[in-house]
This record gives sequence, C-alpha cells and structure tokens, in this order.
Amino acid sequence: MNLICFDSVGSKLELMLRIVFLVCFCMLLVVGSVTAQDPQYSQFYAAPLYLNPAFAGATNQNRAGVNYRNQWPAIDANFNTISAFYDTYIEDKNSGIGVLITRDREGILGLQSTSLAVQYAYDLRIVKGLSFRPGFQAAIYNRSINFDRLTFGDQFDPATGDVINPTSAEGLNTGQSKFFPDISAGGLLYSKNAWLGFAAHHLTQPNQSLIGEESRLPRKLSTHAGYKFFFKPGEMGDGFYTRARERSIAPAMQYRHQGTFDQMDLGFYFTFEPLIIGTWYRGVPFKKVNGFNNNESFVLLVGFTKKGPKDILNIGYSYDFTISQLGPGSGGAHEFSLVYSWSTRNPRKPPKDKLFIPCPDF
Repeated sequence: MNLICFDSVGSKLELMLRIVFLVCFCMLLVVGSVTAQDPQYSQFYAAPLYLNPAFAGATNQNRAGVNYRNQWPAIDANFNTISAFYDTYIEDKNSGIGVLITRDREGILGLQSTSLAVQYAYDLRIVKGLSFRPGFQAAIYNRSINFDRLTFGDQFDPATGDVINPTSAEGLNTGQSKFFPDISAGGLLYSKNAWLGFAAHHLTQPNQSLIGEESRLPRKLSTHAGYKFFFKPGEMGDGFYTRARERSIAPAMQYRHQGTFDQMDLGFYFTFEPLIIGTWYRGVPFKKVNGFNNNESFVLLVGFTKKGPKDILNIGYSYDFTISQLGPGSGGAHEFSLVYSWSTRNPRKPPKDKLFIPCPDF
C-alpha cells in the first residue's frame, strides 16, 4: 500500500505546495538577494590569499595551498567550497604576487560561483620593528545554476506519483550563467609579535543576477588581529643538527560584515611544534538576528607542521560544532587545509633585515 495516495485532494494539495516551495526556493537562489554571503573558512589563516590580498608573498618564499570546506553535510542545502592558491615574494622589488582560484557550490540546485583572482602586495617598512603591507586584488567571477535537479508538477503522473516526463514545460533555462569582474583591497600592519589586518572585498559591488535583474554583491569588510606569546623553545635533533621547536600561544580574532550579516571569530592557537591546536567561538553574542542570539558554532582545529631547512609543510583539520538554531543535526562543518612553502633564494645572497608576520598558519 502506498503511503501517499495521489487520488486524494489532500495529497494533491501537498504536492502542489511542495512544487510552489521548490519554485520559490529556486527563484530566491537565482535572484541572489543583496544579503548573500561569501563562503567562509574556519582555518582562515590557512587560506591567507582568500582572507586578505595583503598576504600575497607574506612568507618571503614560494607557497602553494589547497583548502576544502563541507558545511552542513547532513542536509540537502549544504555548501561545498574549495580553493587553491600560489604566491611568491620578489625580494628585489619588496613585492608579493599571488593567484587564487575559488569554487563554491550551494544548495540542492547547485548554485555555483567560480572565481579567478590575481593579487599584488608591497612590503613597506615604517620603522624598525614595524611594517605595513598594502594589497590589491582583481578577479573575474562566473556564477551559474543548474535547474535539472528540479521536478515540476507536469512531470508527475497524478495517479501514481511517478515521474513520466523527463522535462518540464516551465521553460527554465538550465544553462543560466554570468561573468562579472570584481576588485578588492586590503592592508596588514605587523611587528615581531602582533598583527592587524583589514580587507574590503567587492568594492564595485558587481551585479550578480542571473535573470537580468539588479542584484548587487554586497561589500565584505573584515578585520583580523592577534598577538603571539613565545615561550622557551623546545629542541629537535642532536649536536650540529639541533633545531629549535616553536612553543607559543596566539590569541586572535576576525570580524566580518557583509550586507546585513555580521560574524566574529574569537579564539587562540597553541603551538607545540610539530602539533598545533586551536579553538574558536563563532558568532556575535551582542547582536540578535530575528530575535535569536547570534551564536553559530564552536570550532576545534588540529594541525601538523613539518619544518625543513628550506621548506615547511602544514596540514590541518577542523570541525565546526553547530550551536545555532539549525542544531547539530546539520552535521556541522568539516574543513581540510594543505599548505607547502619552499625557498628558491640564492643562499650566497645576503639576506635583508626583514620582519616575518607572526600570525598562525591555520
């Protein structure tokens, strides 16, 4: 016996309501209202070029990395974000350049955004022990959606509920896609122990609508800061090959504002090389949204770092424990990062007296 009888008026009404809901949900995604948010990473320092273009070339080495995030995997309306980057430092020009590719896929309809960005940053020494890096980014975006996952009422057999028509007469174009340019800028002020950065993304607020309407991508304004306390280092190796191992703790924060959304990350990193552990609170407890407290998640990070004579390998995993109204049934969020840095500098060339940014690598 079928659980749903399509001969009954109630069941037909239920089916119609589901179809209306899907169509409305579809249109909300297509129009892309001005309250849309950019994807986020919990390991934001492991995605430095995504965080702030001023980080381009910040390690004074070559660097390549990959970041992946799966948010709310237990529900259909989940988010998958992946990005890859490469940057390098041009010592003679005090400059860093970088390339960033990001793809984000949202919801059951596969609303997808892909971007390719190039970045430039300049390292400016203000006084001894204090430097500033302004950065700039130019990007091209492609935004698309796939309607093939939707099923409409004219595709069902009203007697059995089976899909009998592979296509619908609704006339939705399955190939909706749009390209648009975008520019962003940022800055980073840092000393041996502290850093303070800011970034402004989508300065031109490009129109992202897929149906010819006016739907501006809102500016994203963010600031990030922290302070690293160094402890007595450990040791690795024997004799001539002895090398210090970092022991430190770094409280840090990030605050983001985009459209009507505000979000804050507040926590710390503990480095006991080669192990790095971090924990975060994400939310804005002093600002309510629709009458509810703005508490999103607690984040736990575990990382591994391997430092060689001329290279560094960082591997990180983090999990977001959801504490919002969505609840733990969403599946939280899983995030992975892999970053490799290496030097091609001529060892015979005298090194410059230059500060290194103390912020964490995850």
